Amino acid sequence: MAKIALFFGTQTGNTQTEAEIIQKEFGGEVVSLYDVSKTEPSDFDNYNYIIIGCPTWNIGELQSDWEDFYDELDNVNFSGKKVAYFGAGDQVGYPDSFQDAMGILEERISELGGETVGYWSTDGYEFNESKGVRDGKFVGLALDEDNQSDLTDERIKDWVGKLKSEFGL
Repeated sequence: MAKIALFFGTQTGNTQTEAEIIQKEFGGEVVSLYDVSKTEPSDFDNYNYIIIGCPTWNIGELQSDWEDFYDELDNVNFSGKKVAYFGAGDQVGYPDSFQDAMGILEERISELGGETVGYWSTDGYEFNESKGVRDGKFVGLALDEDNQSDLTDERIKDWVGKLKSEFGL
């Protein structure tokens, strides 16, 4: 069985593609992918290492599949689990809500006992505000396919290297 579960929601396919790149960077079989639109709370049970992928939609909103699953998070036992986040967003078009969805999910899952890992520097991004920033860092990997798609692969590679260490793999 895989050691890491990666749960993603996607509207345009970008977040699923990013999830697949992350899975490949970890070495494939180490990570099981779950589309959150087809997920049950019990799918989280057998994993101590979790990755959450959610794009910010519209103006600071959760992607619709995550919005539908949000209340189900209360039925997941996150105690003792290390949780990493990544999100897709548009820092130019939505500079006042860039990566808000990642921050919304991180805040709720932390309240439910999840330990956040995989913080990411805000260097190299231009935005005004974000619910995804804590103590000057993103709560996870911030991706921007609209304006910085050329940086996605390198950012994922660097972030996965960091996660391997933080997950103790």
